[in-house]
This record gives sequence, C-alpha cells and structure tokens, in this order.
Amino acid sequence: MLLDGINAALLNHDVTLAEMYERYTSPACRTMSTAELAARDKEFYAERRRPDAVPVFGLDVAAPAVQYALGVGLLDAAFTDDLEQSPPSLGLRRALAEVGLLTLTGGGSYITARTFRALVDSVRRPVWVSAFVLRTVSYHPIVRALAAHGLSTTVDVAHTYPQRLFTDEREQRYAIEAVRALGGDPAGCEEDGRFHSLRYESRPDTR
Repeated sequence: MLLDGINAALLNHDVTLAEMYERYTSPACRTMSTAELAARDKEFYAERRRPDAVPVFGLDVAAPAVQYALGVGLLDAAFTDDLEQSPPSLGLRRALAEVGLLTLTGGGSYITARTFRALVDSVRRPVWVSAFVLRTVSYHPIVRALAAHGLSTTVDVAHTYPQRLFTDEREQRYAIEAVRALGGDPAGCEEDGRFHSLRYESRPDTR
C-alpha cells in the first residue's frame, strides 16, 4: 500500500484524526525538538499499533517528511523519487510490485499523469487508486492514463472533503476562480474559506 504518514497512522493505529490534531497542536509537542518528538511518537504509535496492520510505503519528494514517518514506525519503507522528472528507482519498483492500493490525499496540483503512469507501470498485481483531489485542478488527464491501464474511475461530485484553510484572500480568490473554470460551484466550500477535494476511486475494469 502506498500512502503518506498521516494516512498510515490512521489506517494501522488506534488513533483518530481529531486526536492527532490535539496531539500535535498541544503546547507539549510544540515545544519539543524534532528528536524529542520522534522518540515520543515512536512510543505513541507502537502502543497503538493494530494487530491487523498492513505494510505501508511512503512516496514524497520531501525527504524529511517520509524519513520522519519511517523513523517513528508509520512506514515500512520510504522513497523520495520525483516521478515527474525520472523513472522509479530499483527500490521503488521492487516495492510497487507488492502494492495493491495507491492513494493521493488533498493534492493533484503538482502531480500529473506522468507520475501515475510510472506507478501503475511498476505494479504486479491488480491495483486500486483512491485519490482526494483538490477541486482547483482537473483530474481528467490522470483518469485517462489510468483507463489506459485498465482502471475505471468514479467520482461523486456532490460530496466534497474539506482541506486546509486558505492562507490569504488572494489564494481564496484563485481557488474560487479555478473551481468555477472547471464547472464547479464554490458556494459553501471554497467561498467559506477552505480548499475542498473530490474523491476519485479507480478500480480494475471487470466488464
């Protein structure tokens, strides 16, 4: 399974997203050094590890992020390959051979079909893709790339998923205009101050 650290924490540990927000915004955590927090996190997640935990790999060009998640036990392996610029490394290709689920959470603005083609080209078993894509970008090029690999994609455009707050009014104006340009309605979503995403589910076409 190819996930990031937060998703891995929620999937394999008895912890909720609300508990994670409370933990990492607490005065105690905010005053710790990275090394101190890592030691605490390693113990925290080890105590909450589920007996049915599944192997999880992380992929992010931000090396400190995936290395931290790997160090505290959230990931079984971590990779920093930039698949927009180059093909997967041998290590990543070996890991992908065992992957059955690819995820993207709240992104899509800087990852193109090139990355997804590189990923699905390397899997060796039927793979599903679950992507939460910001409404400010079009996911259709990726849908077409996945279809070329035998994956059918569905999306419920009526159900959105709140993401982070906008940093300022300029970013909000950009998001509202981008959503409208793609045929969406920002009312009750981006107009209320946050990015929103749609969930795209891609599965092997069995027709």
